[in-house]
Amino acid sequence: MKILGLDPGLGTTGWGIIEAEGNRLGHVANGQIKTESSAPLPRRLAALAQQLELLIEEQRPDAAAAEEIFVNKNPQSTLKLGQARGVVLMCAARAGIDVGEYAARLVKKAVVGTGGAEKAQVHAMVSRLLPGASIAGPDAADALAVAITHAHHLTTAKRLA
Repeated sequence: MKILGLDPGLGTTGWGIIEAEGNRLGHVANGQIKTESSAPLPRRLAALAQQLELLIEEQRPDAAAAEEIFVNKNPQSTLKLGQARGVVLMCAARAGIDVGEYAARLVKKAVVGTGGAEKAQVHAMVSRLLPGASIAGPDAADALAVAITHAHHLTTAKRLA
């Protein structure tokens, strides 16, 4: 199963695709979708949607997973993050892909073993779980971690069924 992990953001949305076969995971691709900070918000959201739709069309994932929103101290930042997350969920849904949603603490716990892990620890564990993967940056590492979490969740759900 090909799983697309997404770490939504207005400025940078990280994405990562893994291949999951039972407990075995393999890296397929990863990267970051960036929007122009000087562009008006509607254009940034449209650019995010367009690039993500192209990625989905090219990679044809079987499933997707996105990180849930955490509340920032700045309400404007939280609102913009929510709008970017809405675009990410919409693009996957329009492609007919089911989307799992995971809190950041759950992703960190699934990949590192503790919900309070630092970004560097997440990146290190993703590199260890997907040996040989060249990771495009912290947002891509987070997206791969979300995909890994979803793969573990699907495997556990199958065992319990």
